[in-house]
Order: sequence, then structure tokens, then C-alpha cells
Amino acid sequence: MAKFRKKPVIIEAEELRFTTDSQRKCIDFTEGKARKGLDGGIIIPTLEGDMVANTGDWIIKGVNGEFYPCKPDIFEKTYEAV
Repeated sequence: MAKFRKKPVIIEAEELRFTTDSQRKCIDFTEGKARKGLDGGIIIPTLEGDMVANTGDWIIKGVNGEFYPCKPDIFEKTYEAV
């Protein structure tokens, strides 16, 4: 079986925190594509349909300009600050 390594890619991301200011900052980060959800979360339209980002999740801007949420444990395993 062949093995592959993920190419290093620098992404932009914003952490959603439990504040109205953080919610607004994340919506602005998605260029207004996301909208307020319940309990401080936001709803992000993705290629797979609407996804919900909750407090503590990261909002990632992908290599093609798309946005999607990422759980904090996966974000920590996948990304490091540059």
C-alpha cells in the first residue's frame, strides 16, 4: 500500500468563543456567509450543506476560500501556529 503525507498548507482560522463579540467576529471572518445559530453558535454554509460551529470550535478558511467548522481536538492534532 502506498503512503502519503498531507502537504503543508497555511490556513486562516478563528476560534468561536461564548460571547456576542466572538460570534460577530466569526461571521465577519466568513465574509458574512455564516449566520447566528442557537446558544452562541453559528451556522456555516459549506459544500456539504449547513454546518453548526459551537463555542470552542474553530472556523477554518480552506485553500479554495471555503469555510467550515473544526472541533478543537481535531484542530489541535492537525494545525500549529505559524
